[in-house]
Amino acid sequence: MSQPNINHRRSLQIFSSLTLVASLLGIYAIANPAINGYLPCLINCEVVAANELLNQNQEIASLINLKKLDKKAISLVIEKSKYKLTVYYQKKPIKSYAIVLGANPKDDKLRQGDKRTPEGIFRVKELYYHSEWSKFILLDYPNQDSWRKFSQAKARGEVKVNDDIGGEIGIHGVEKGQDWLIDRRINWTWGCISLKNKDVDEIYPLLQRGTIIQILH
Repeated sequence: MSQPNINHRRSLQIFSSLTLVASLLGIYAIANPAINGYLPCLINCEVVAANELLNQNQEIASLINLKKLDKKAISLVIEKSKYKLTVYYQKKPIKSYAIVLGANPKDDKLRQGDKRTPEGIFRVKELYYHSEWSKFILLDYPNQDSWRKFSQAKARGEVKVNDDIGGEIGIHGVEKGQDWLIDRRINWTWGCISLKNKDVDEIYPLLQRGTIIQILH
C-alpha cells in the first residue's frame, strides 16, 4: 500500500474519532445543561465573551461623561445565567462585563456556606480597597427580603434550625494573574460576584453607598 493511502486512512480515522467525541459532548450537554456554560470556552473564551457583552472593548469613560457623572443615576444588573454584569446609567444599559459567581451558581442563596450568589434587589453598603482582590463592593445582604426567604426556607425544612443566613456578599476582583478564572467561567467564590481586576477598577468609581444592584437568575 502506498504512503499517501496510509495517510489518507489515518486522517479519516482521526476525523471519525473527533466527530465521535463532539457527538458525545453534545449528548452529555443535553443531559447535563450545567456544562453548557463551560463548553464554548474550550475553543476561545475571550472571543465568546466579547461577542455577548455590550461595549466590551470600549472604556466606560468614552461612554459616559465622567466629569458630569450623576452617581445617583447609576445602577447595576447582574444576570447569573449569562455570567454578565451590566452598568446602567439613567436607566439605559451602557456596558457589560464578564463575571463568575459562587461555586454553586444556579440557585438563590439561603444560608451561610451554601456557596450560592443571592438574588434580588440590593444596595451598596460599603466600598473599599482589598489587598487580594483589588476592590470590594459590599452589598447589604442580608436585607429584609433575604430574611423573608430565609424564614420561609426554614419553615419548609430546607434550612436547619441552627443554620445562619450568612453575609459579607459583594463584588470584587481576583488575585493577581487569575483573570483566566473569569475567561473560563470558573465559579470560585463563596457567593460573591467576581470580575477581572481591570473591570472592577473601572466600575468602582461610578458607585456610591446606596447604589442599586439587581441580581437576576
